[in-house]
Amino acid sequence: MAAGTAWPQTAVPLQQAPAQLAPSPGNGQVPGPQSDAPQPAAPENPGLFNEMGKMLEKSLSILPSLKSPGETLDELHAKTKDVVKDAGESLSRLATPSSMATGRIPCPAAANGAADCKMAADRLCQSKGFKEGKSLSTDSVEACSAKVLIPGRTRKPGDCRTDNFVTRALCQ
Repeated sequence: MAAGTAWPQTAVPLQQAPAQLAPSPGNGQVPGPQSDAPQPAAPENPGLFNEMGKMLEKSLSILPSLKSPGETLDELHAKTKDVVKDAGESLSRLATPSSMATGRIPCPAAANGAADCKMAADRLCQSKGFKEGKSLSTDSVEACSAKVLIPGRTRKPGDCRTDNFVTRALCQ
């Protein structure tokens, strides 16, 4: 087993011998005036525990300060109150029966060929005296030409089309 030099884990206190503090009667020396100068600070102990302590002190300064339970509950209560208020306002707007319109308005074809049911919902709401609307329910019907009914004739791709209708809309 090889031994080497190592740093001590605790600081070694510097001690003065009692013989140096008091004058000895035999040598006739009078001690000089003691100065009130501060003693130099003990050198920093570079041991493992000292380094771990420094690391913990630094990590605590990085962490955010914790709130008290009362402050946390107050903040949570305020946020919950706002959410409930907003949800109540949204539900009250949705649940008003006068803003609901029912009917059957066909959805016109948009430029890309798909059905434009927003326009149909607007027309349904305008027929009930509102400005605009959003479709809540739709209906689809396959409409075919009379050629499909001819016995023995095979069905071709252009013989039928799907028509979409708005049946219920939320109006504003």
